[in-house]
Amino acid sequence: MNVDRFVFAFAGLMILVSVGLSQVHSVNWLWFTAFVGANMFQAAFSGFCPLAMILKKLGVQPGKAFQ
Repeated sequence: MNVDRFVFAFAGLMILVSVGLSQVHSVNWLWFTAFVGANMFQAAFSGFCPLAMILKKLGVQPGKAFQ
């Protein structure tokens, strides 16, 4: 799995978990969903993704989106 696929899978998982938590625990978990979405939006334009940088340093194979 390369960096791009891992980042998208992790972001998707965080969104699903936070939406689920908002239904069973507190509606305030939707703020985390908004944070993840905003980070994905800015990464689309800037190419800056903190998770991608960490994964690269850990030696995960780079992809084409985050270079």
